[in-house]
Amino acid sequence: MTDEKPPSSRWARSALSWMPFAVMAVIAVVDVVAGPGVGLLPLVSLGPAFAGLVGGWRRTAVIGVLALLLCAGLGLYNELFPARRGYTAMVSVAGVTGVGIAAAVMRSRREAELASVRSIAEVAQRVLLRPVPLTAGPVQVAVSYTSAVAEARIGGDLYEVVASPHGVRVILGDVQGKGLAAVETAAVVLGAFREAAYDEPDLVKLGERVERSVARELEGERFVTAILAEIGAGQEVVLLNYGHPAPMLLRRDGGTDFPEPPSFALPLGLSEHGAEGPEPYRVAFVPGEQLLLYTDGVTEARDRDGRFYPLGERTHLLKEPDAHQALEALREDLVQHAGGPPGDDAAMLLLRYHRHRGEESAPTG
Repeated sequence: MTDEKPPSSRWARSALSWMPFAVMAVIAVVDVVAGPGVGLLPLVSLGPAFAGLVGGWRRTAVIGVLALLLCAGLGLYNELFPARRGYTAMVSVAGVTGVGIAAAVMRSRREAELASVRSIAEVAQRVLLRPVPLTAGPVQVAVSYTSAVAEARIGGDLYEVVASPHGVRVILGDVQGKGLAAVETAAVVLGAFREAAYDEPDLVKLGERVERSVARELEGERFVTAILAEIGAGQEVVLLNYGHPAPMLLRRDGGTDFPEPPSFALPLGLSEHGAEGPEPYRVAFVPGEQLLLYTDGVTEARDRDGRFYPLGERTHLLKEPDAHQALEALREDLVQHAGGPPGDDAAMLLLRYHRHRGEESAPTG
């Protein structure tokens, strides 16, 4: 994500910055043309009123002084100062200017606080969802995170890639709920995974350690759907699915598979219900093929007609030679389908098995 404002936002802010001058100019022209009988002089206070919406308090004060001078000039032109109307208009402009300055000061403080919070969120994002390696073992890695809230930096989706002595270990998950509680849960899962990925030679034992950490921290019915993957020396991937959507595998011949687990398993955090843990299952994964892990924010994104995002029909977008550009094309297509940020956070992790030198080139999707 970037902090660049969209063109519509920049245009609206520019229009608001010029609004005080335009309003005062229109009022002055109409007042001169219509004469003192119309009683437009108090409306000069709209200038400093609009000024308080954008810019700082100094700008609002300057526009307020200009409004007072304009009000005095129009009052003299219309010969209103011997009467009470002229002084009433001046008091009105001065009062609105004071309120506008106070509003500008409060808004500036709120913007400073928001900037501080966003800065902290960005640091938290770098700690929680740190950049994944461009390559890990035999795979290229690309990641995409689209928040359901346009200004959000972090949420309940999580991912990590670890090149361990036991192979490349990957996790992608989706925490139930939103907000700070979801972020705290994601931190627990990632912390446990990062520690165990190096130590634990067996993927099932790795999953059990993550499950125990999550079960200690979570309360009530909160849970985390997740999928763990391990890519070792052999041309296959071992998957461990905790109630998560099946990954999408793009074969060298252009086919697409969604390898399902042999049996259903509960998400992380629900071990107290006594169900068996997930069974690992192996899937052939050879050079030239791609494995896409994703959260349900991708497949459950709806368009205006209520149609879900057809992920299986978008594999052509992943033919781009550069993995990051390919995943970005898929993300842009998802946002276009949803008509904006999807209704839920959407994370995608793309793993491309390297083609080794001398191997015949083949389609990747």
